[in-house]
Amino acid sequence: MFTGTVEEIGVVRHVAAGAPARIEVACERVLERLETGGPICVSGVRLSVGARDDHGFAAALDAAAARTTLGALIRGSRVNLERAATPDTVLGGHVLRGEVEATVPVRACDAVSGETRLRLGLAPAIARYVVRGGWIALDGASLTVARVGKTFFEVVPGAEAARRTTLGALRPGDAVNVETDLIARYVERLLRR
Repeated sequence: MFTGTVEEIGVVRHVAAGAPARIEVACERVLERLETGGPICVSGVRLSVGARDDHGFAAALDAAAARTTLGALIRGSRVNLERAATPDTVLGGHVLRGEVEATVPVRACDAVSGETRLRLGLAPAIARYVVRGGWIALDGASLTVARVGKTFFEVVPGAEAARRTTLGALRPGDAVNVETDLIARYVERLLRR
């Protein structure tokens, strides 16, 4: 489980094509407690650490991960990183599994009172879970939905969140990985029964 609290921005130092593809990410902070075989959330995608050294880690991209924005990574790409939660982890965001439900385009980035408002496309697969005031994760960062339209939704990451994550560098046309609120999905499933 993850919390959507990005701990560090990593930089892709190598991408190896193949089946599966493999990425190497340079980082520092998340290396503490990071074990080979253990989970790491990379821009919203749960991966298993295949190897690590004092300067970063490597992980394979299975077919599902390759269909996310991770499939388009190149050397120098920046990625949000979060280690798996432990019993003493402060829940600063919301509960995430690191399973991307959709990849959506950034439609607009507008400055509002010194903060950036991001407008994103609303994929039909996630539309019923995206509600104003609800939680959503974009590239692994937990945010609150500010507005919802028929074909879009908006978030306003605070200045600190924009600085500490890759969200501050997003531009129209970029794609982001989305995971909706896990609790909402569980409630829906229970109500169907």
